[in-house]
Amino acid sequence: MKVRVLGADSTIQLNQPDDDLRKAFSQEAGERGFNVVIDYVWGRPAEVLLSAITRPEFALVNSETRLVEVGESAGPTIALSAAVLRSTALTILGTAGISSQDVLVAAMHQVLDWAAKGALQIETETVPLGEIEKVWQCPESGRRRLVVIP
Repeated sequence: MKVRVLGADSTIQLNQPDDDLRKAFSQEAGERGFNVVIDYVWGRPAEVLLSAITRPEFALVNSETRLVEVGESAGPTIALSAAVLRSTALTILGTAGISSQDVLVAAMHQVLDWAAKGALQIETETVPLGEIEKVWQCPESGRRRLVVIP
């Protein structure tokens, strides 16, 4: 299921050069900035995002950006420039920062309910094991889950 259908305002492809990615983040942020960014990858894309929202000039910040770190598939660490913290109202949260276990349990029940109703869809591609090397190298395969048939 596409995240826009679920209510995301925008999505940005991360598999582009840093300068292009920075421009995409900046363009999407516009003058208002981001309210919430849910980050499943961390690493270099998070660094580029943070550099994109860093303002070089002294300016009144009208909104806070909440960066929710969920995963680290692009890397477990980032370099965080102090300029980011001086120029941006930024709160970085992890999923363990949720103050109540009840919130996590309720969220899990919601996801399971959606799954039971068939509201969750995962794009998949069935691939014979003998063809896995060819498909693994294909850039489009990263957009869906591979189901390998022995």
